[in-house]
Amino acid sequence: MSVVNGYRCVACAGTQPAEFGGYLCPHCGGNLDINYDYAGAVSRIDDEGFGVNTDGMFGFAPLLPVECTGSFPLKVGATPLYPATRLGRSLGLNRLYFKDETVNPSASTKDRASAVVLRRALELDVTTVATASTGNAASSMACMAAGLGLHAVVFVPEKVPAAKLAQLLCFGAQVLAVRGNYDAAFDLCLEACAEFGWYNRSTGLNPFTREGKKTCSYEIWEDLGRQAPDWIVVPTGDGNLASGIWKGWRDLRAAGLVDRLPGIVCAQSENSAAISLTSRRVVESGESGDWSRVVLAEVNASTVADSISVDRPRDGLAAVRAVVESSGLAVTVSDEEILQAIPEIARSTGLFLEPSAAVSWVAVRHLVQNQQVGDNDRVICLASGSGLKDIPSAQRAAGAPLVIDPDIQSLRRALAGRQ
Repeated sequence: MSVVNGYRCVACAGTQPAEFGGYLCPHCGGNLDINYDYAGAVSRIDDEGFGVNTDGMFGFAPLLPVECTGSFPLKVGATPLYPATRLGRSLGLNRLYFKDETVNPSASTKDRASAVVLRRALELDVTTVATASTGNAASSMACMAAGLGLHAVVFVPEKVPAAKLAQLLCFGAQVLAVRGNYDAAFDLCLEACAEFGWYNRSTGLNPFTREGKKTCSYEIWEDLGRQAPDWIVVPTGDGNLASGIWKGWRDLRAAGLVDRLPGIVCAQSENSAAISLTSRRVVESGESGDWSRVVLAEVNASTVADSISVDRPRDGLAAVRAVVESSGLAVTVSDEEILQAIPEIARSTGLFLEPSAAVSWVAVRHLVQNQQVGDNDRVICLASGSGLKDIPSAQRAAGAPLVIDPDIQSLRRALAGRQ
């Protein structure tokens, strides 16, 4: 039985009852956050348990807003937390970890959001789900929809990476490549869902997306012996992952399962930094006294990290709140640094990440250089997406192989560094 007791607006704090069927706050148009009866959740946790099981993330059912009875067709969550000893040692960090979300069914952390949203869609008896995405959320929703037998319609920018486009088409989604950027795709998806009655999964708009992503925090908590790390470094585009990670820790505290919270580090490309710029401004100006007055910085995003390239972050305010309320940090890095990080991470950890995921490690390097983290701080980098989703960027970073003749002399010259 669900313990949802309503919705609260991230901006104006207006509330809606649990049976509210909209996406956004009817008072101000702000994003909604799902509220829980935490006393009831604790009772369910005592009765049913709380932790990863054979159904992955749905082992955390007492703090999820959907009914989790019956198995899910794909295993989402229960992803590994790896110590990155060699990489951490290069910066003098003793407790650096990577949360490897690339092992989810569509190879990104977006599967957590899609799994919860599509369970919700089934509860509402809808047959068509739609989303706007730069690629990962779309391929994730298409993957989950294929497993559940739902029809998926996705709106992506025309220049979405080929690997992500291939995933979408193979999963059987109806793919609409929009001439324009992510924001144009988002607006068209919103209009289409209103006209055709489709259920809109789009990140930031649908409050259930945040509820899926928060389970990543529950798993980190469990993997660390039911304790909080010092910092969680989150690749950030539309802001939903950062807000979801923070929501997970707030849930754990409200349920009495943790007594301290981590700082949320928003990691962005300097070419797509609306949330970072706003977070810094809010901290410096003290604007956080009234979140309804906070206006996100305007940017014209263009970055090699396509998954976090966003002009108008659709869950931006909630992400800014995550940084500020957690006493976290906002870090921006260059595209050149992001590309260099892909082989650096791979050669030290065995993890092959797409540019948007690699940004978390670059942000850690900046934090160490600025003496913002301690040597013994527990630092978690979210490895949010696989490098197989953007092979051209990886090739730019890694270079080309040596081409040799099929004889031993050519091999000897190559090994000696000569052609």
